Amino acid sequence: MGEMIHIDGTMGEGGGQVLRSSLALALLTGQPVRLTRIRARRDRPGLGFQHCMAVHAAARISRAQVDGDRVGSQDLDFVPGPVVPGDYHFDIGTAGATSLVLQTVLLPLAFAPDSSTVGITGGTHVPLSPCFHYLDWHWRVMLSRLDIGFDLRMTMAGFYPRGGGEIRAMIPGHARVNALDLRHRGKLLEVRGLSAVANLPEEIAQRQRGRALRPLGELDCPVEISLEILPARSPGTVLVLLACFEHSQACFFALGARGKRAERVADEAVDELFGFLAVDGAVDRWQADQLLLPLAFAGQPSVFRTSEVTLHLLTQADVIRSFLPVAIDIDGALGEPGTVRLFP
Repeated sequence: MGEMIHIDGTMGEGGGQVLRSSLALALLTGQPVRLTRIRARRDRPGLGFQHCMAVHAAARISRAQVDGDRVGSQDLDFVPGPVVPGDYHFDIGTAGATSLVLQTVLLPLAFAPDSSTVGITGGTHVPLSPCFHYLDWHWRVMLSRLDIGFDLRMTMAGFYPRGGGEIRAMIPGHARVNALDLRHRGKLLEVRGLSAVANLPEEIAQRQRGRALRPLGELDCPVEISLEILPARSPGTVLVLLACFEHSQACFFALGARGKRAERVADEAVDELFGFLAVDGAVDRWQADQLLLPLAFAGQPSVFRTSEVTLHLLTQADVIRSFLPVAIDIDGALGEPGTVRLFP
């Protein structure tokens, strides 16, 4: 076990990403970590329910020693043991994002010497986090491209504020990461989408779909958006769009909310897609920082072009450098397209 690494929780974007990436890297490298000033600049500083569950999940799969894992804590010591594959379930207890808990433990369990299953109860379609369909349609597919394969299911959707959704991941283990060269996305081949509602009239999903199809119909490719009614314990809506290119793909979504018209939901997702099409990125801005962590373990250099250099991407790079002797070069200004190179 190496010397304890110190991470200042206010670094970069200063949010939960610093915590989750630090936990994942501690599990992957076996190095203990001390986090201080966790989310100190947020309106509600310290650990929230979903952050505590990320800590508990990371601790459970490695029999870690933990100090400071309580709601509101701004300091945390995490001393991991070896990652133990198994059958795990974590209940956030709120509409906290199931996706963010899964992203904390997925890679460590993917590298484990046997298969695992992970069930997580909480929010599956909540603000400020990847929704289930983004995970399944896009994150899972891009990781499979790196040879990190797993299956993902959603048995119940969970919208804010009640949550109560459940996702389940089946992780084979024994993963080895392939390097990535993704500088050009190529021609746009098709756009696929989903307009879905839960505990609301299907007419809302139809309005979302109809509004999105009008501008998307101007694209020089096939466009198809399906309708679905999702099982859930509370009302909610989502519109998801997946753009498929010759060499890559990009995914965008928008969520409904009380008082938010279906047309606005559609406009938000469509505007994100057209913003991506207007620049030359091969990887969307959300996927860029999510790819950075696994590629740090590829063993070979990687390069990809992102549609936008975000503060999340820069923060992820800084956290990775704290744990690993990896060179990460991000050529591009904040808020602009950029090329990311990793030299493990």
